[in-house]
Amino acid sequence: MTIKASRRAQGVEYAIRDVLIPARQLEKKGITVLKLNIGDPNAYDFDTPQHIKDALCKAANEQHNGYAPSEGFIELRRAIIDREKKRNKVTYDPEDICVTTGVTEGLQMLLNASLDPKDELLIPGPTYPQYNVITKFADAEPVPYHCIEDENWQPDVDDISKKISKRTKGIVLINPNNPTGALYSKKVLQEILDIAGEHKIMVISDEIYDDLTFDGKQYATASLTNDVPIITFNGFSKVYLMPGWRVGYTMFKHNGELDEIQDAFMRIARSRLCANAVCQLACIQALKGPQDHIQKVNDKLRKRRDFSYKRLNEIEGISTAKPDGAFYIFPKIEAMEKGPWKNDKEFVQDLLQEAHVLVVNGSGFCATYGKGHFRAVILPPMETLEKAFDEMEEFMKKKLKRQYRIHSRS
Repeated sequence: MTIKASRRAQGVEYAIRDVLIPARQLEKKGITVLKLNIGDPNAYDFDTPQHIKDALCKAANEQHNGYAPSEGFIELRRAIIDREKKRNKVTYDPEDICVTTGVTEGLQMLLNASLDPKDELLIPGPTYPQYNVITKFADAEPVPYHCIEDENWQPDVDDISKKISKRTKGIVLINPNNPTGALYSKKVLQEILDIAGEHKIMVISDEIYDDLTFDGKQYATASLTNDVPIITFNGFSKVYLMPGWRVGYTMFKHNGELDEIQDAFMRIARSRLCANAVCQLACIQALKGPQDHIQKVNDKLRKRRDFSYKRLNEIEGISTAKPDGAFYIFPKIEAMEKGPWKNDKEFVQDLLQEAHVLVVNGSGFCATYGKGHFRAVILPPMETLEKAFDEMEEFMKKKLKRQYRIHSRS
């Protein structure tokens, strides 16, 4: 007899990792796959700054190998406070910050602390998939709001306003955005804060890519209001090139509205013990040590962004908006109706099998507003991007030519 998995687990999908399964099957056959699928800078030609790695070794060798405080080492939280004050002119107290095992754990803890069954959470469409998955795990309802592709994927403020209901608990912002690379304007952020303030709901702001920007300025949501309760997620995976270290943090800024949620969050934090101790100590040096790698990373990514944007728009049947931050691009499959594919998932599978280029289907980021697109990363070296887009172009030419012949015969 088979013991069934839980109902909530049966519906879990994570497109970013799911596409790897058929790619690995090709690699087992000796086929080289050009991977544009995962937002891991260390999988390409980026590496964690040496002084951070040295700090990790030092912490381990000095016997800091026991449990850390559940909310995180006070020295790290103070370093985070200093960064927020210097970068964003936002003031936090140590008790308003909790260090987590990556941003994803903070998200899990927050949504379990704040959502009841049938509550609604407004989430950008498209979005990072975990926001949908974890909201559903809490038996709540993720409600996608429209982001405007022709305006570089800025949130549609009117759509957000229309989708507020009595069950709405909060609005999620991801800025810069995964998967679109959008950098939200100050005007749009302020309009969203006005909506949240009017309806007395919280704003959850994911700012993990905050210092990875090419054009324009990234505004910390908490810096734009003193009246709306804001929970901010950030961490070290992206800007500090440390995704495998799994250290993030959650910050609460409010005037008492989030007292119960913050208390519940901290109780959950205590129940799961702590985030990695030696990695936390190394993160202190990440914040206090040299920051010059950030400009170098942005310079490298900007060149790859510019090339990817130009090259993708040259491919027949593909078009894309220009990302302003993070390290993603989210092209539209203009030829979807002309090609042999029923949906973007079929397109991605076909591209992998025939051109050996791996991207992620857009519907994996939002079934409503991500369909008909795919996400690619701009992290690979230029020669990899060149080859991948050349293969993609040949693939599109062949598919559209074949489809034209079929239609001509019929």
